[in-house]
Amino acid sequence: MTAEEDAKWLQWVTHQFKTIAGKDGEINLQDFKKALQVKESFFAERFFVLFDSDGSGTITLQELQEALTLLIHGSPMDKLKFLFQVYDVDGKHPWWDGRRTLREGQRERAVSVTAQHWASSSPETGSGSIDPDELRTVLQSCLHESAISLPQEKLDQLALVLFESADKDCSGTITFEELRDELQRFPEVMENLTISAARWLTPPAPQRHQRRPRPLTSAYWHNHRSHALCLAVFVGLHVLLFALAASAYRAFGASVMVAKGCGQCLNFDCSFIAVLMLRRCLTWLRATWLAQVLPLDHNIQFHQLMGYVVVGLSLVHTVAHVVNFALQAQSEASPFQFWELLLTTRPGIGWVHGLASPTGVALLLLLLLMFACSSSCVRRRGHFEVFYWTHLSYLPMWLLLILHGPNFWKWLLVPGTLFFLEKTISLAASRMAALNIVEVNLLPSKVTHLLIKRPPLFHYRPGDYLYLNIPSIARYEWHPFTISSAPEQKDTIWLHIRSQGQWTNRLFESFKKSDPVFYGSKRLSRRLEMKRSQRKSQVSEMCSENHQFCNVKCYIDGPYGTPTRRIFASEHAVLIGAGIGITPFASILQSILYRHQKRKHICPSCQHSWMDSGQDEDMKLHKVDFIWINRDQQSFEWFVSLLTKLEMDQAEETQEGRRGPALSSHHVGRFLELHMYMTSALSKNDIKAIGLQMALDLLAKKEKKDSITGLQTRTQPGRPDWNKVFQKVAAEKKGKVQVFFCGSPALAKILKGHCEQFSFKFFQENF
Repeated sequence: MTAEEDAKWLQWVTHQFKTIAGKDGEINLQDFKKALQVKESFFAERFFVLFDSDGSGTITLQELQEALTLLIHGSPMDKLKFLFQVYDVDGKHPWWDGRRTLREGQRERAVSVTAQHWASSSPETGSGSIDPDELRTVLQSCLHESAISLPQEKLDQLALVLFESADKDCSGTITFEELRDELQRFPEVMENLTISAARWLTPPAPQRHQRRPRPLTSAYWHNHRSHALCLAVFVGLHVLLFALAASAYRAFGASVMVAKGCGQCLNFDCSFIAVLMLRRCLTWLRATWLAQVLPLDHNIQFHQLMGYVVVGLSLVHTVAHVVNFALQAQSEASPFQFWELLLTTRPGIGWVHGLASPTGVALLLLLLLMFACSSSCVRRRGHFEVFYWTHLSYLPMWLLLILHGPNFWKWLLVPGTLFFLEKTISLAASRMAALNIVEVNLLPSKVTHLLIKRPPLFHYRPGDYLYLNIPSIARYEWHPFTISSAPEQKDTIWLHIRSQGQWTNRLFESFKKSDPVFYGSKRLSRRLEMKRSQRKSQVSEMCSENHQFCNVKCYIDGPYGTPTRRIFASEHAVLIGAGIGITPFASILQSILYRHQKRKHICPSCQHSWMDSGQDEDMKLHKVDFIWINRDQQSFEWFVSLLTKLEMDQAEETQEGRRGPALSSHHVGRFLELHMYMTSALSKNDIKAIGLQMALDLLAKKEKKDSITGLQTRTQPGRPDWNKVFQKVAAEKKGKVQVFFCGSPALAKILKGHCEQFSFKFFQENF
C-alpha cells in the first residue's frame, strides 16, 4: 500500500475507534473486534493483548495508533517479532511505554522504540519461546478462520512438521531466531511480511473489475470482431427495411410511414428470432467453418437483444397507428369513430376479415406479458414456471401475426419450417423411450449427481449439454445441464446438478428423503460407515461417492454444443471453473484421460508399456491449464476421485517415460497442469495464515499430497491473482491461448477484461 493509502487506513481506524469508544476514550476486547472487524477470537485476543501496552485490559487510541504505526512502517524484522509474540501464546503483553504521543516528525522514533519493547520479553510477559502445544493452538485457530476442516491427527501432524522443521537444536521449543531462520526458507513468506498491516487486520476489499479496453483498440476487437460485424449487419438491415417500407407509403403521411417501416422490421425480427434458438442447427454449425465467422456462442444474447428490439418497435408501431387512427377519426370523411378503428373489424383494416386492429392489440398485450415474465427477477428467483409457460406464447403470437400482417407468412416460411422440424425431431427423440436414473449420489453443498442409462444412439462431445425432464419432479419442465461424463463412457451419462432454484431443490430433497443415510434409525452410523468406505476406495473407483440405487424415469433432449467444443482444436487451453462450473471441464478431462489410455500399449511378454506418438486428428492441444476455484473445502469432493485418477495417470506415464522411449510432447503428464484455489482460506499475505501455509507446504512435501483435498496438487488459499496467472500462461508460449470459463457472470467480466489485455480468446459457457 502507498503512504497515502496507509494514511487513509489509519483515518478509518481512528474513525472506527471514536465511533465505538466510550466517554473514557478506551475500548475493551469486544469493541476491538468490532473496530478492526477481526472475526477469529484467538487472533483478536492476541492482537488486543499486544496492543494493550499497560496491561489495563483496555486500549486507548494512542496505544492503538502507535502499535499500528509500527506494523505499517516497521521493517520485516519488526513485523516478524510481532508475529513471534502472537504465536507465543503464554505471553501476556509487551513491556513498552504506550504514553508517547505521535506528533509530526516522531513516527520513526515511535517505530524504533516500540519495536525494541516488542522484541523484549520477561518472565511476567511470556516464556520467550514457542512450544508444540502453543503452535498447535495457533494452527487450529488458523484452520478455523480459513474454514478448513481437518481431523485432529492431521492437525497434530501439521503442528509437529512445522515445529520439527523450525526447532533446529531439538530443545523442545522454538526461539525467535529459529522462527526467523525457518521463515527465511520461504521467500514468499518473507516477502509478505513487507506488506502493510492494513492488509492483515481488515477484511479484503472486494475485487475490482478489470477496466475494459476501449472499443477501438486491437485488444477489444480481438474478442469482438464477429459480434460487432453481426450487430452492424443487423442495424444496417433494419435501416434498409425501414427506409424501403416507409418510402412506399410516403403519400399517406408520417404516421403511416413510421408504422409501415416498423412493421416491416418486425416481420424480419419476429421470424428470425426463432432461428437463434435452433439448438440442433447451431450445434451442427459449430462443426463448420461458419463457427469462425458467426458469433454462435452469443445466440442467447442476440435472442434477448432481438426481444428488446421487438418490444421497442412494437410500441412505436402501435403509437404510430394510434396517431393515424386519431387523425382519421377527426376527419369528416371518415364514417368510423376512433375506438372502432382501434378495436373492431368494422373498418375492414387488414387482409383477413379486417382483423388487423384487434389482433394488433392482442399481440401487444401478449408481447408485454412475455417481456415482463422474461426478466431476470422472475427467472432467477424461483419462478421459472412463470417464465416457461408465458414464453410459449410465441405459438399464438405467430398465428396472430399471420392474421395481422399480409406478408408475415412469407418471412416465417423458412425459419418457421426449420423451427417446427427441429421441435418435432427433439420431441420424438426425447419421448421415444423413457430412460432410467440408475444411481444418485448426494454430494456436499447440495449437489445431486445423477447417473442416467445412456441411449444407444446418444452421441455427444466433451462439454455438451442436454435438457432433462423428470416427470416425478415436474411433468412439463425441461432444464439444461452440462454433461459431466466423457463421451467414451458408454454405459451412463453423468449430470452434476447444484441446488439453486425450485426445480433443483425439489430434485435434491426428493432423493434425500428416500436416502437411508439422511433419514431413519442409525443415521449417523450409516453416514460414518459410507464415508469411511468412500475414503478407502475413492482412488480406485471413479463413482465411489455416497450413493443410492434407484429406477426413476426421466427424458433427455440433446445433446447440444457449447463453446467448449473448441478446446481440442486449441493449442494452449486455459479451463477455468468456478464451483459447479467445473462440470463441462470434468467431461473434457475425462476424455483426455480416455484418449491417452487408448494410446497406451503393453507388451504381452515383458509387460513393458509405451505410448503411441500419433495424435488424434481433432486434438491439437499442446498445453492445458485447469483452474478450479471453490468457496469451501467440501466442494472439492465433487470431482476429487476424477482429479486423483488424472494425477495418478500423469505420475505413471512420467515414470514410464523415464524408463522407456521418449514420449510425445502432447502426453498428459507434460501438458496438463491443475491449479486449485479455495477462496475462504486466508491468503498468504495475511499474517494470521503464515504459519498454517508453511505447515501445509511442509506436510505436502513430506506426504506428497495436499492435506485439504488429498491431491498431489497443492490447494492455493484465496483468489487467484489473474494478472500473474495470465502472465505465466503468456510466458510459456505453447501456442495461441484460448480461455474457457464456466461460472458466475461477475467473474466472467473480470476474466474477459484480462483476456482482452493479453489478447487471449475468451469463451464463456452459456445455455
